[in-house]
Formats: sequence, structure tokens, C-alpha cells
Amino acid sequence: MKQLSTMEEYTVAKDAKSVFMFSAAWCGDCRFLDPFMPEIEEKFKEWTFYHVDRDEFMDLAQELDIFGIPSFVAFHDGKEVDRYVGRERKTPEQVEAFLNGLG
Repeated sequence: MKQLSTMEEYTVAKDAKSVFMFSAAWCGDCRFLDPFMPEIEEKFKEWTFYHVDRDEFMDLAQELDIFGIPSFVAFHDGKEVDRYVGRERKTPEQVEAFLNGLG
């Protein structure tokens, strides 16, 4: 998973098929997904995955109404396609179901 490092990178990335995972180092529910994400990324190769440190990109999180983590926001052609947001712990199966729904 790529690490989002600048807002310019975000602006360019959202034009492609991109999934942004909002997370934070201190978030236990986010860390729960870490072992599973490489396998999930392998299954959904048509999407590029970006890790977004919510604390580092607080303005972006607020702009996208991300108040709970881990949260996922998918973009294609510069437009939001779908989102899976909330504070609850997400299972690998739930993340895959979200990604399967992106089409």
C-alpha cells in the first residue's frame, strides 16, 4: 500500500481507480487490518491503495467527512465512487465486500 505523502499526490491519485484507507498509528482497529491488507490488495489489483494518516491529513479527513477510522473512500475519474466509513472494527470480509461492490 502506498503512503499518501502530499495533497498533490491525492489530487492526482483520485483521477485513477484509487482507494484511500484513512488510519492512524494509535488506532487498534486500524492495526487489526494490517496483516490482511496485502492479500486484499492482491485480489483487487485494478485499484491502487493509499494509506492516509488521519492525523497527518486532518484537513483532508474533514473535507471528506471522515470522523471514524479505519475508513475507506474509493475514487475514479476524480469522483468519489463509494465509501466505507465508521468507527467500528472492520473485518477483512467486510472490506472485500465493499471492494466487490465497486464494480
